[in-house]
Amino acid sequence: MFSVGRKLLWTAQSCLRTSTPSLPRLFSTTSVAEAGYKMKSHSGAKKRWRSLASGSSFKRGKAGHSHMNVSKPPARKNRLSQTAYSTSTQTHKLKKLLLPYGSG
Repeated sequence: MFSVGRKLLWTAQSCLRTSTPSLPRLFSTTSVAEAGYKMKSHSGAKKRWRSLASGSSFKRGKAGHSHMNVSKPPARKNRLSQTAYSTSTQTHKLKKLLLPYGSG
């Protein structure tokens, strides 16, 4: 118990000694075994988005098509049944959420 506290104190002190601010990296420089954890894909994005064959964009189904359809006009139901595609901004964010290691 005492050695764990000493190790945490040493780690905190070494972090305070660093003079350069740490910048976020766009890629991992350590292997998964060295880091001790794996980056996870975003569960909600996994369920909602699918990658296109080219890998350059994503597609999803539109929400609101499953239930309470009696009060919706047929034109609206037809619109909701169509596929929605990601914009360039969404694609950039989805690649980070779904492909944390950069592999397809």
